[in-house]
Formats: sequence, C-alpha cells, structure tokens
Amino acid sequence: MVVIRQAVETDRERLATLMQEYIVKFCEQPAPSRKALTLHIKRLLNNPSYGIQFVAELEGKLVGFATVYVSWSTYYFKETAILKDLYVSPLNRGNKIGERLFKICLAYSQKYEFAGMTAECSSENKVAQNLYQKMNGKENAGVQYRFFKRSAAFTFKTSTKWQKYVIV
Repeated sequence: MVVIRQAVETDRERLATLMQEYIVKFCEQPAPSRKALTLHIKRLLNNPSYGIQFVAELEGKLVGFATVYVSWSTYYFKETAILKDLYVSPLNRGNKIGERLFKICLAYSQKYEFAGMTAECSSENKVAQNLYQKMNGKENAGVQYRFFKRSAAFTFKTSTKWQKYVIV
C-alpha cells in the first residue's frame, strides 16, 4: 500500500535520489550536485515558511514526491502555495499516486488558509495538465518570464513553455 506523507529528515537521501531522477530523466536537465539537493531538502525541512515536501512511499521505497513553495498574494494579502514539482517514478504511474500527492498539497494550502494554490507545469506535460484540470484547476492565461543565471555547467532547456493552473 502506498503511503502519502510529509517528508522527514530520514527521507533526505532517498528523496535526493528521486529528485535527481526527476531533474535528469524527466526534466532533461543536468544533474545537480548531491550536496545541493540534500541541502535544499534540509532547508525545506527546517524552514516550513519556505515550503514543504510530501512523499509517496511503497514498501520502504520513495516512489513519488511533491514540492510546494510558499509565496504571497498581493490581491489577497495572504500566503499562497505554489506546487512546483509533482513526480511519480515511471514504474509506479497509473495508480493515482500523483492525484493523491496533489490532494495532500491542496489540503496543506487549505489547512493553513492560504489564498489558494497555483500548480505549474511545462506546456508539453499533458499528463500534469490533465491532472490539474481533473482537480478543477483553471488555466491561467498569463505569460510567465523566467530570469535565471546561466553557466556552462548548468543551462535550462529553452524550448519549454510553462502552464499555470490556479486552484482555489
């Protein structure tokens, strides 16, 4: 049985492995350093005002995760949740794990009375778009611009367009 729960300190190494799989194999980005990954996870574990991670665990193995960051809404003068990453390992897809991870993220934003939750995904990621539409998300017609420092060691895939879904 798959258990969906908040990530804890003892998940750090296993979660870093799963996040690296997501970044390299799914997002097709260069592998970040292990140290950077584990420090990022630790930062979220130690500073819940930054965000939170949830994991899907099956028989002692992490098979999925979701990362929610906390931001602020100028319109509502309240915190808002941004679901940036939701990933289920390929061998475990089709079992509603992504849906369950999504629902726990939404429940988190509701529990803390955030203004709402925005889910972001690539315009090429039809699976995520279908999930967010199924969860009653409304596609945001806005345009997003990204400004990142680039280096020879780390470049972003430039053809990706991003979609936003607002879930209230």
